[in-house]
Amino acid sequence: MNNENSEKSPKILVIRLSSLGDIVLSSPVYKNLKAKWPNCHITLLVKKQFADVLSCHPDIDEILTLKRTNLETVHEIKSRNFTHLLDLHSNSRSIIITALSGIPNKVKYNKSSVARRMFVKYRRQSPELEKHTLEKYLDALTSWDVPIIYKEPQLGDWCYNTSDGAADKKKIRKIGIFQTSFIGDSVLTTPLVSKTAKMFPDAKIVVITRPETESIFKHMPEVSQIILNEKKGLKKITGIFKTAKEIKQSGIDILLVPHRSFRSALIAWLSKVPIRIGFSSSEGWFLYTKTVPFSWMIHDAERNLNLLHGIVKENFQAEELNLKSVPTPAENIARLMKEYHLEGKTLIGIHPGSAWATKCWPEEKFTELISKLQNELSVTCVLVGGAKDSELGERIRRVSKGTTANLAGKTSLTDLMSLMPNFKLFITNDSGPMHIATAYSVPTLAIFGPTTKELGFFPYGKGHRVIEVKDLKCRPCALHGGKRCPAGHFKCMNDISVDEVFKNAKEMLQEHKVIA
Repeated sequence: MNNENSEKSPKILVIRLSSLGDIVLSSPVYKNLKAKWPNCHITLLVKKQFADVLSCHPDIDEILTLKRTNLETVHEIKSRNFTHLLDLHSNSRSIIITALSGIPNKVKYNKSSVARRMFVKYRRQSPELEKHTLEKYLDALTSWDVPIIYKEPQLGDWCYNTSDGAADKKKIRKIGIFQTSFIGDSVLTTPLVSKTAKMFPDAKIVVITRPETESIFKHMPEVSQIILNEKKGLKKITGIFKTAKEIKQSGIDILLVPHRSFRSALIAWLSKVPIRIGFSSSEGWFLYTKTVPFSWMIHDAERNLNLLHGIVKENFQAEELNLKSVPTPAENIARLMKEYHLEGKTLIGIHPGSAWATKCWPEEKFTELISKLQNELSVTCVLVGGAKDSELGERIRRVSKGTTANLAGKTSLTDLMSLMPNFKLFITNDSGPMHIATAYSVPTLAIFGPTTKELGFFPYGKGHRVIEVKDLKCRPCALHGGKRCPAGHFKCMNDISVDEVFKNAKEMLQEHKVIA
């Protein structure tokens, strides 16, 4: 290949041997290469076990698997006449392969190996460690003058490449969506329901969920049937077989399972649905007929949509959270508004609780915040939550200054969803009601402690904010939080001041022209 052709249509070899997470993270690299050289040919060198999962990226033209020895791999590479090589692995093996490849244009990313070892062994800080791995991948492209247009992995970057091709939409009669986790997870599954219905307009949508979250799905016009799965007490065991039987009897053709527990995978397998699609990181991944990659780098609502890539190959746009189809229980809401003298007032919703103790900002801080909001901004704060939050809400109401209303434990889930649009702002811990608020486009101010935005459960959409202690090295300590702080200091919540939350709340109210 002459120099002119290599500049217009380069043949690029990218080395990223493992792991799956880092390979998926590299997606923007290929998109930026294609943006600079639309006619380039990109080959990805990976270990054999990752080849099938990774062969679906729309910007990767070919997958080359690692051979038994380095010399065999180099021999294969030399036979391909590559013009460019990008080493995104930077270990001894990839460095040897790069050196022996004979490829003229070679670049490798800065792994910061020495800095990482110094930090682990001696806790010695380095500016190199402040960069995300993806940033380092993209930095490597500057040697080739590649403009960085795409900076984050996007929905649809990785489609699941199935051997039987795209699904015949006309032959699919019923699609099941299995979500038996918490309220927030269920709310974040609604875009998957909506998108599935749009992509398969002739198919009926069946949702498998818990009785506690049934109301989230039952009013969605896309849902034709709901199967309830009991998980409390002995029913956690008996419910496995009962639900599997109901799914089997429903005649579902394809089952999408965003919930990553082994129990969910087991129920899916026992149901004998012909096509069962879950995430590759699921505890019961081997019980699915197909899996799709799971990435922490995108929001959970978008991540769930990736399950559709198990049955379709086309890329598609993200789907908005939307619960506006839920009918308003007008009488109950009107009664509550009147009983608590909320009519005609500027209302701010407050959710001080969570299913996890360490996700809760301290009670006394919520009390001080509410007093400050009501006294200085002339608003009325409304405490919401389930029955278990009732006593917490009452303690806060009694101590706070102003006319605080405690509706915690006094509303059903449907009531809460209908009440939510009345709020001008919603202040909350990382919890289910947070996602309900964002689904109704209520400006949401979330307080994050042991969990972080990178886990994918931050408020979805524009105009929301997250308050967190960013320089705390023990965060995140768990995916969901826990009963107590494992370090014993609870700095992730204690170090968030009332003044900081108040400042952000005031700014958000001003941005939305609620106050001057």
